Amino acid sequence: MRNQTEAELQVRLRRAAFNRALAEADLAAIGEIIAPDVMMITGSDSAVIAGRKAQLAAWKREFAHVPRTLYARTTDRVIASAVEPIAMEQGHWQGANDGIVAASGIYSAKWRLSRTGAWMLMAEIFVTLG
Repeated sequence: MRNQTEAELQVRLRRAAFNRALAEADLAAIGEIIAPDVMMITGSDSAVIAGRKAQLAAWKREFAHVPRTLYARTTDRVIASAVEPIAMEQGHWQGANDGIVAASGIYSAKWRLSRTGAWMLMAEIFVTLG
């Protein structure tokens, strides 16, 4: 059985590190957080970005845009499984240009505790609401 409090803390810390990596356009740091077979379903067009390599390429393109949209996810809750080394994160996200919100919505993310003890991002799905 997973310790709910510890799992929630660790997932929240990993999310904070992911947000920091996005803000700093740090592809290496993003690569350390996402699993090799990570899946992302984007918020507006439901594009599927499958795998670490594809996601890092997508972020590299995103970081090259001028002005650059800064994305951030804010965790509302984390639920750890009592039977598997996984957790579900739910929250809200936004993308802003020069401090003005360009898009926002909700997301869910699945995390897995790796054999090394690090929580890895396995999948994210976004819905654009604003």
